[in-house]
Amino acid sequence: QVQLAESGGGLVQAGGSLRLSCLASGSILSINLMGWYRQAPGKQRELVAHITSGATNYADSVKGRFTISKDNAKNTLYLQMNGLKPEDTGVYYCYVNGRRSDDHNYRNYWGQGTQVTVSS
Repeated sequence: QVQLAESGGGLVQAGGSLRLSCLASGSILSINLMGWYRQAPGKQRELVAHITSGATNYADSVKGRFTISKDNAKNTLYLQMNGLKPEDTGVYYCYVNGRRSDDHNYRNYWGQGTQVTVSS
């Protein structure tokens, strides 16, 4: 099993900051990429940012405000969110595209999500 546990969400005023964390555990042998998606009420889930071994990629709406990073030693993915806006409100999901030790295929694994609410 691969388990992803997000934390760090909460309620913050516009202009504030939050840092999300995602702890990966389980029998994952290799990771292709890790990232964050979010889903606002009534909207589809959208990519926020992802990170591979050598590059990062951000949605245009968060460029310059959010920073994705990872600590391989701690198996933890982070999302530093600064300058938060009400439109950043949603459930943030961590995901990993990786391969388990007992699987030949790379698959997407998802966390349960953490709520981020930005008040105006």
